[in-house]
Amino acid sequence: MTPLPFYIVDVFAEEKYAGNQLAVFRNARELSTETMQRITRETNFSEATFILSDAERDGGYDVRIFTPATEVPFAGHPTLGTAFVIRQEIIRNDVEQVKLNLQLKQIPVTFVPEADADVLWMKQKAPEFGPVVDPAEIAGMLGLEEKDLDNTFPAQEVSTGMWFVIAPLVNLEAVKRAKIVRDKSTAFFESRQSKGILLFSPETYQSQNDLNARVFVPYYGVEEDPATGSGNGCLAGYLIQHRYFGGDRIDVRVEQGYEIDRPSLIRLKAEQQEEAIDVNVGGRVVMVARGDWV
Repeated sequence: MTPLPFYIVDVFAEEKYAGNQLAVFRNARELSTETMQRITRETNFSEATFILSDAERDGGYDVRIFTPATEVPFAGHPTLGTAFVIRQEIIRNDVEQVKLNLQLKQIPVTFVPEADADVLWMKQKAPEFGPVVDPAEIAGMLGLEEKDLDNTFPAQEVSTGMWFVIAPLVNLEAVKRAKIVRDKSTAFFESRQSKGILLFSPETYQSQNDLNARVFVPYYGVEEDPATGSGNGCLAGYLIQHRYFGGDRIDVRVEQGYEIDRPSLIRLKAEQQEEAIDVNVGGRVVMVARGDWV
């Protein structure tokens, strides 16, 4: 195999060695699907991405995304991390926007300068809302009690490109106690379009943040994800749909990954439009390493 340039970045990270790790590979068009899958398992990150060519097509860059278990049509932190690498290593110019041609659709990523680093923003698909989920099923799957779920709001399946169950809990202590019960979670996800679950609470570790979240995606070979752009996009739609903060617009900070020592910060902006909910997910990206995959 011809050596592939590759990069490791931390996404939704305020500093190096935080956030969600991502391996990004360039010039990958000649790789088979099987090889991409095996490389992803070798890295053992939540996802790896493969930029098929340094050349644009239809105004964007062709990219495939894999988890250790399977290829996925869209994922949040791989979208932001790959756009960061394309801008820095391929375009080599401070363009305001980079577009990724994913299996789901073409996704634009916009770079917004702040005082000390850019924040990358992606506009996600308008959310779709699926069935409400029985709290007893969620409690059983996560080793919790039904009273740990906030019955003011429903647990519900939501998608902005990938389906997640969004489940509100009463406090941070309940979020911290959650853990996957393997047999129950396997049965739960096999019977649903959602293959992951996002728990959240209005109590946080850091006072400047608005929500704490945890994401479990064992179906994709990831027990717990430290920062999940796709899941948090679903959360943004959920917060508007159910008026969690009392209005039809949000601009919030979500912390994730603290329970597994990968503190992450995800920015969410969403607004109710006439026909759909507009969802934007943002965060910072930090370069960690670059090299050749031989």
